[in-house]
Order: sequence, then C-alpha cells, then structure tokens
Amino acid sequence: MWRSGCRRLGARLCGLRGGLGVPAESGHRNVVSCIDPSMGLNEEQKEFQKVAFDFATREMAPNMAEWDQKELFPVDMMRKAAQLGFGGVYIRTDIGGSGLSRLDASVIFEALATGCTSTTAYISIHNMCAWMIDTFGNEEQRHKFCPPLCTMEKFASYCLTEPGSGSDAASLLTSAKRQGDHYILNGSKAFISGAGESDIYVVMCRTGKPGPKGISCIVVEKGTPGLSFGKKEKKVGWNSQPTRAVIFEDCAVPVANRIGDEGQGFLIAVKGLNGGRINVASCSLGAAHASVLLTRDHLNIRKQFGEPLASKQYLQFKLADMATRLVASRLMIRSAAVALQEEREDAVALCSMAKLFATDECFAICNQALQMHGGYGYLKDYAVQQYVRDSRVHQILEGSNEVMRMLISRSLLQE
Repeated sequence: MWRSGCRRLGARLCGLRGGLGVPAESGHRNVVSCIDPSMGLNEEQKEFQKVAFDFATREMAPNMAEWDQKELFPVDMMRKAAQLGFGGVYIRTDIGGSGLSRLDASVIFEALATGCTSTTAYISIHNMCAWMIDTFGNEEQRHKFCPPLCTMEKFASYCLTEPGSGSDAASLLTSAKRQGDHYILNGSKAFISGAGESDIYVVMCRTGKPGPKGISCIVVEKGTPGLSFGKKEKKVGWNSQPTRAVIFEDCAVPVANRIGDEGQGFLIAVKGLNGGRINVASCSLGAAHASVLLTRDHLNIRKQFGEPLASKQYLQFKLADMATRLVASRLMIRSAAVALQEEREDAVALCSMAKLFATDECFAICNQALQMHGGYGYLKDYAVQQYVRDSRVHQILEGSNEVMRMLISRSLLQE
C-alpha cells in the first residue's frame, strides 16, 4: 500500500523541510538540516514520511485556515488520506490496515500535523479506536468494523470522559445493564471528538461494580435508538473536528458488540491511551516544526531598524532554543514509540514522559513563534496563531500533563 501510495503521489515531493509549501529543492535544505525530521529513519520510513509531508502540503495546509474558521470537518480529504494508508496506520493488514509500527505512526502524524494539526489529531484518535478493535476484538468484530475504518468510509470516536469523570476515569458512571443478548446503556460522555459525525463509538461503560474492574468496552453504531448528541462545542482550537456530548438513553446494543471480556474495558482504554499519548505528542511536533520554519522565514524577511530581524542575536538565540526543544521532543517521542511497540516494562512511563515533555515544549515553541511574529502573529491571516490554538489542548487531553506526572512518579516510587 505504501509503495503504491508513493507512486501515486509521484517522485517530486514538496516537504516542509524547506519551508511550508516550499519545494525541498528550493535551496533551504541546508538551513534546516539540524531539525530535519528524517534524521535517524530508514529508507522505507523516509519514503512514507515524504508521502505524508507532500499530502500535508498539497491537501491540508492550503485549507486549514478555512476548516478552522468555518468549523468544517474535512471528510473528503481524510478519505484521500486513507487511500494512502493513513486511516489504519498500525492496524493489521488482513483487515485493510497498513501494518506499520508505533514509530512509523509517529513519523506520519508529525508530518500530517504540519498541514493541519487539528485534523491530524482527529485522524490519530480514529486510528486509536480502530487499533482497540483490531487488538482486543474477536475475528468477527475485526472484520466487521475495521475495514471501513481503515478506508475512512466510516469514522470512529473514543468515548471515555464524562461530565463528572475526567482524570478520574475509573469513576465513570455510564451504565450498561445486560438484558438477554443486549446491553442497555444509560449515561453521557463529554468532549468527544467527532461526535455526531462519527459512525462508530468505542464506549467505556460500567457493566459491574465500582472501580476499574467494573468497566467494559462496547461499540455503539450511529443510528442506534437511544443514541443522541449534545450541541456542538465552541472551542479555542481543534475546530476542524466537531466536539459534542454523546448521550445514551435506554440505548440497546448487542452483546456481540462488546470488545473483549466484561471488566476488561479499563485495561483496553488505558492501553489505547498509551499510544494516543504518542500520537497527540507527534501532532504537537508537527505544529512546532511548522512554527519554527515559519519563524525562520519571518526573521529573514521582516526588517526593523534597517536590517532583518535574523541579524538580532537575541532572536537568533530564541530560534536556537526552539530548534533544540523541537529535536529533543522528537527524540523522546520516538524513543517512547519504540518502547511501546516492544511492549517494554518502561513503556507507560516513557509514553507519559514523552507526552508531558513534548506537548509542553512544543506549545512553548508555537507560542514563542507567535511572539516573534509580533502583531502579525496575532492575525488569522498568519498560520502561526492556529498552531498555537490547535496545540494548546494537547496538554490537557489523552491524560492531562498533571496526570502524566502522577504516572511517572508512581513508576519511580514503585521501583
């Protein structure tokens, strides 16, 4: 799939390594070599990274402002992305996935996020949902739900957070009471990405006693009686994907839609989030990488006091700090992705560290980029402000960065 995708996009690839929307052969390559995102990758990884960068440049970046301002969910674009394998990046190949690794997924999501961070973040959540079904579902479930998710004929949403349970996810109250061959769901989920537009909802609900062991994972399909949605939320960023409450009122779902065993839901949720943290951190990388390049170009073009801003040592040092934080974040994320792929004992802590460090540092990079653009950075005509708004929420979701600190310290203190 990847090689055919590369052939379709052609040999000449316009990557963001030379500047947003600037072909790599424009002469900028040597300027940004120290932050080149292809460093350390093998040839196959470089190949699909180029495909992702090219897709971001051609299909996403020219439209990201419109998607943001008009709050458009770009279905057609995402289905084009799925044709390149981005709908099921680390899903097994027998059900239409690309069968790639967690590191490969990080590389792809970083590249796509340079074109639109918000939309890429949704694509990463969609991938996480498909992975849960692929990994913990039975063969019938895998072959029923995953193929249309991999093509993005259907879209998926992850339903864990509730109005009364955010960081304390194990206290969730949405109930699923078994009646014959159905579960009857009652309750609501909050802040659900894609809600109302998605076709598949991977829902964590309570089938047993209080606490994590009483939680199960059930797939609810759009159109099921008793399933409804709240109003579309007005957000600071992430405007290319709708966010709504998901509401269950005597919603009858077949027992056959339960993923895994009863009581296994919290484990499934947590394992999904480990990868989700790598994914969202990778989206932050893309926003930060794009912001560094935009800032570099602005410093070279903008003149004050008779000379380019790039001649000011203070701004040179700021740019150097941004580049250093970017590369450090990338290395940490990729190290954690490898640990997760290898199912190492330190994977949870490393994923938490990567999410904490990268989302904090990459937001700081984007924010500093806006500052260095001056008044222009605050205008919606300039992309840097959108990278700031779209990356801010990454410090909150997929487990807040405060929760990441809890997980890291717990790992250390239990040694």
